[in-house]
This record gives sequence, structure tokens and C-alpha cells, in this order.
Amino acid sequence: MIGGHSLPDIAVAAAGCVMLILTSGLVVGGVLSRVARKQMSQMVDKPKRDTGVIVGKCENILIFVFVLLGAYTALGFVFAAKAIVRLEDAKRDPLYYLAGTMLNVTYSLLVGLLFKALLILIP
Repeated sequence: MIGGHSLPDIAVAAAGCVMLILTSGLVVGGVLSRVARKQMSQMVDKPKRDTGVIVGKCENILIFVFVLLGAYTALGFVFAAKAIVRLEDAKRDPLYYLAGTMLNVTYSLLVGLLFKALLILIP
């Protein structure tokens, strides 16, 4: 037991976090590149894309942890913080950033809920 949680619980939560971080960019980027008329590399320059990746990974971790903790109201914090950090980008191409945010949030929520269900099933 660590902090009231069993080692298998911690291992499952850590595995979920790692899986989410490794796959979210592939999922979001894949969907966006399929629905966008231009390739993503043409839509956003490299420094902006790199910043978006960092912000997206932070968003993934926060959403995942909030879901595991059942702190669903705290998800509003993630939206507000991201809106402030990416304000200029969102003004330039609101549809692209809204679509990316919604895909990332939806994927993070689904993975978080899946791993929360796994934690419930583990004795």
C-alpha cells in the first residue's frame, strides 16, 4: 500500500497515463489530418505544433488524473487554462484548435474512464 492505494492500482494508473501520452498525438493528429484539407504540417508551423504537443500532453495527464479521482468538475479548469494558453492560436484558426481540443479531451476522457473501470475490476 502506498498512500492508501495498492501497488496494482498504481501500476494500472501509471500504465494508463503512459498509454495516453504515447497514443493521444497519434489519434488526434490522425483524425485532424484526415478531416483537414491541408496537411497538418502546412497548417501549423513547427514551434506552434511543438507547443501544442506539450499543452496537449499536460491536458491528457490532468484529464486522466481528474477522471480517476472522480473530479469531473475540475475538467473546467483544464478548458479554461488551455483557452488562456492557446488564445492567440485559437484566434488564428478557431476551427482547427477547437477540433483538436475536443478530440484530445474526448480521447483522454475515454481512456480515463476505461482505466477507472479496470481499477474497479481489480480486487
